[in-house]
Amino acid sequence: MKTLFRLLSVLFFFSVVSQNSFAQNQHSCCAAPSTAMFAMLGNDESFKASHLSPLPFHYESPAGQMISFKTSDGKTSSAFEVKSKASTQNYLFVIHEWWGLNDYIKQQAEQLQNELGNVNVIALDFYDGKIATNPDEASKMMSEAKEERIRAIINGALGYAGKDAKIQTIGWCFGGGWSLQAAMMAGKQCTGCVMYYGMPEADTKKIQSITFPILGIFASQDKWITPEKVSSFENEMKKYNKQITVKSFNADHAFANPSNPKHDKAATAEAHTMAVDFLRKNLR
Repeated sequence: MKTLFRLLSVLFFFSVVSQNSFAQNQHSCCAAPSTAMFAMLGNDESFKASHLSPLPFHYESPAGQMISFKTSDGKTSSAFEVKSKASTQNYLFVIHEWWGLNDYIKQQAEQLQNELGNVNVIALDFYDGKIATNPDEASKMMSEAKEERIRAIINGALGYAGKDAKIQTIGWCFGGGWSLQAAMMAGKQCTGCVMYYGMPEADTKKIQSITFPILGIFASQDKWITPEKVSSFENEMKKYNKQITVKSFNADHAFANPSNPKHDKAATAEAHTMAVDFLRKNLR
């Protein structure tokens, strides 16, 4: 009898530990961008399969150039900058997808600068010069990206822009989640954030600290940034009287990427117009 009791006690203990571990893992997957979350997505075969390798593309910018700045971890980082023709304290941080800072992102950065005008656009590089050309490479790079390094790069970019800068952010997928995180790191300097199908913030205290408007562009067929996660984030924002506009397209994850097999041209065009109008409205 004592042996049976001990066996049942051990089984109960491991059952509780297993349940707690599962709950913690579930929470980490749905919280703010973290090494654990991106490792999970990076190792998800269905997530990888949903991203075709980007088509070969070379872009030579007539106005943009690579820059470097010091980061808060004592290192340096590179970025692609397209400056406004007139002097301005307006800055837009552009944050790449899981492919890295490739020529597609550089072209997008320059297009946004041309459309917005009175803003310096900086496309940040969270992979320190590495660029993925296929899903396996992208998966590895995203999984290995360290949150501490990414935050150090964002801090470096904030220092480069300066304490008087008015900052907005935009990003897609991996960059969509980090667009929100970068905006929160900018604090009261931030005047707007656009996040394309990026992981929302789940920490109530962090949501309460948000002082800037958010445009969230999502996809109702997204199996990772699900409508439930989006709805929860939107409800929390509204609960604390935060400014948020959510547009959920009848499309799949990464619908705005031309290399995606489920690319939606009409949704992409509408989303881009919304994003530009939002950013222009919130320029200072």
